[in-house]
Amino acid sequence: MPVKTKAPAKRRPTAKSTARPAKPAATKAATVAALIKQLPPDRRAEVEKIRDLVRRNLPKGYEETVSGRMIAWVVPLRRYPDTYNGQPLWYAALGSGKSYLSLHLMTVYAHAPLAERLRAGFKAAGKKLDMGKACIHFQSADDLALDTIAEIVASVPLEKYVAMAQAAWRRG
Repeated sequence: MPVKTKAPAKRRPTAKSTARPAKPAATKAATVAALIKQLPPDRRAEVEKIRDLVRRNLPKGYEETVSGRMIAWVVPLRRYPDTYNGQPLWYAALGSGKSYLSLHLMTVYAHAPLAERLRAGFKAAGKKLDMGKACIHFQSADDLALDTIAEIVASVPLEKYVAMAQAAWRRG
């Protein structure tokens, strides 16, 4: 008489087999200069171009800082401390991911007319806009409608942006 054997038990997926690929570790850079220095030379050059563009067009009052693996331009906590997470409110941010660069323009998420202006500017410049809600993915500065980016960055003074954030928080 043949001996019945149990079929091998199905193995449950382990954390290792189901885990997403690891994100690059958060930078230990304490300054923007240190963050930029950590980038590969080709990425460094592109980040510096966009950083310069943002800085030239940034309204007064915003501060440049490091946030995770990104350069962020924020509303200082001394001006608007009541954020939902206790962190400074981002106005814009620039980062280098594994396979692309990203520029976050928070005002286009918060204000639909600015999002439309951004789309129209890219179209007029003959550029492809690869964007989520507020994040533009790109490989080089040449991929961007730089005049439109500059216009969007320059368009919202700090006090107006704080008012937009407070209004959104009240609606929330």
